[in-house]
Amino acid sequence: MSRYEQHLLPPPSSRLWLLAALFLVLLPHLWRMPVALSLASLGVFGWRLAHELKGWPLPRRALRWLLTLLAFAAVALLFKSVVGRDAGVALLSVMLCLKLLELRTLRDALITLYIGYFLVLGAFLFDQSLYIGGYLLLVVLLLTAALIALNHPQSSAASTRFYLRYAGQLLLQAFPLMVALFLLFPRLDGPLWHMPQERTGKTGLSDEIRMGTLSSLVESEEVVFRVEFQGPIPAADRLYWRGPVLWRTDGRLWRTLRQPLLPAVPHFAAASEPLSYNVTLEAGDRRWLFALDLPATLPQGLDSPALIRPDFQLLADKPLTTTQRYTVSSVLDYRTSQLNDAEWWAALQLPEEVNPETVALARGWVDAGLTPEQLVTRALNYFRDNDFYYSRRPPLLDNDPVDDFLFNSRRGFCEHYATSFVTLMRAAGVPARVVTGYQGGERNRLGDYLIVRQSNAHAWGEVWLEGQGWRRIDPTSNIPPERVEEVVDSQRFTTTDLLAGVAQGREFGLFKKGFYRLRHMWDAMNHGWNQWVLGFDKGQQERLLKALGLQEKGWGGLILLLVGALLVLVALISAVVLLQRPRQSDPVQRHYQRFCAKLAKRGVVRKADEGPLDYATRAALALPQHRELITTITRLYVALRYQPPGQEAPLSEFKRAIGRL
Repeated sequence: MSRYEQHLLPPPSSRLWLLAALFLVLLPHLWRMPVALSLASLGVFGWRLAHELKGWPLPRRALRWLLTLLAFAAVALLFKSVVGRDAGVALLSVMLCLKLLELRTLRDALITLYIGYFLVLGAFLFDQSLYIGGYLLLVVLLLTAALIALNHPQSSAASTRFYLRYAGQLLLQAFPLMVALFLLFPRLDGPLWHMPQERTGKTGLSDEIRMGTLSSLVESEEVVFRVEFQGPIPAADRLYWRGPVLWRTDGRLWRTLRQPLLPAVPHFAAASEPLSYNVTLEAGDRRWLFALDLPATLPQGLDSPALIRPDFQLLADKPLTTTQRYTVSSVLDYRTSQLNDAEWWAALQLPEEVNPETVALARGWVDAGLTPEQLVTRALNYFRDNDFYYSRRPPLLDNDPVDDFLFNSRRGFCEHYATSFVTLMRAAGVPARVVTGYQGGERNRLGDYLIVRQSNAHAWGEVWLEGQGWRRIDPTSNIPPERVEEVVDSQRFTTTDLLAGVAQGREFGLFKKGFYRLRHMWDAMNHGWNQWVLGFDKGQQERLLKALGLQEKGWGGLILLLVGALLVLVALISAVVLLQRPRQSDPVQRHYQRFCAKLAKRGVVRKADEGPLDYATRAALALPQHRELITTITRLYVALRYQPPGQEAPLSEFKRAIGRL
């Protein structure tokens, strides 16, 4: 290593700052990469840390080249490519760790730091939530603090508070520029931050039901979607969010039909005014869209086209791997059209020799001469009048699950009641099907919108009655409240305002009241982030410009406005910085000027183009009685100003020498 490179060696304190910041950069990527790559990256990173703390030797060039080739081959083997989002970010992460093994000069440190900034951008390709946004803001603050530590002339003497304060000031100065670019930069169709996603979606509803499959969703508080109504929120017992419709069964498993029964859009007659609302659907890997029963229009505002099946299930053209916001209208009172033959037979299909007791019970009701409407009432009364309980932890069922549930266990949740009810109706000759989705929701008072969680997952039945069409029947809601094990499972049908129950003190302590309020505050922040940051697309930009009276300027006018706004902001920031800048922030220079002022009083005034050594020579000749002290002060000044970091003279000695003059 040349002497020049040794002088550019970053001091130990700034290298530790750099390692701390880079570790936080890597952290979100390590858990996304294959385990082998993550462990290898941590091992290399730990090697560099051991070098800093314990003096371990760094590998020679040949070994570094070998590790680089192995890392490249590992990424290509594990991802089947080195191109693309997942493979590209993984390769960059591994190469960053390997670069630390040859970090010796200031130039090396700056290169790794800039790679860290690129990896911050890479993290947004995977996740754009408020959580990751706040985390990466902290990471950028630490990266900027590390950049200051690497370039500060007195990094060994500066404090942690100094670095963080300085980095925070720089980010605050950049914030107005960021906001101006975000709001005024011309948008194409879609949000600015929209990126193609390759990830696997979150757990959600399935297109099939086997008794017990919804139990994990019932216990989950994960948000599925949020709804803003263009008017009052409907009553809780009207909030049935339609999802997959299940027709086929083997007596145990219920599934959707793979192909629509009708190629045309289904028809219905509305008996109430349409209700419009906006849905913000969280990312997943399914095509399902949720709407209140019954969707009257196709969703508007999606990234891909949508269709409505004959059973009124809404489907997107492709899996929804990003957060989606769409507008849709529904009618809560309606009458559907006549069934065709294919639908009729599909709605009566039952396997033979499965659940024989259930079939015998239903046929006994038919032999009693009951009409279809009376059969529905008899089935609901059967659930209400017998000792059926709503339980999130039902017992296991045997090979005839409906028989076992109806005549033995009599404990279950929505899917048990829905599938058993539909089985009874089909056995009695009444066309019926199972509908899955979500029921109810939780009102957030702060934003006046509805939150629907996985715990709202629900299943209910639909029967077809002559003159009425398809009619929703929910046997779960027919269970008396005293036979519902969890209070929240009965409240879902009566209220959307959980804080109202909190205020009355029922089933809630002081801790839970605070918990619900904090949860609503955080969710309102997340909702605002989704609406105004992730979802800030061309339409929202046009509405903003219209509100500001700038909607007719066009693309050229918008670009001129953006440039003008940036120039004004830069001028304002520069003015603020200059006005707040202290007259002399360098303590070495401040004390040296005090030295020059003392000499000037004795008639030795420093010339504008005179260096410190020439000035000291002239002053020593003019003031020979102070020759030794003038020489000492100048030597200390030169050492403080021009020596490499870590080799400069003590500032305290310099101050004492000037004081003695």
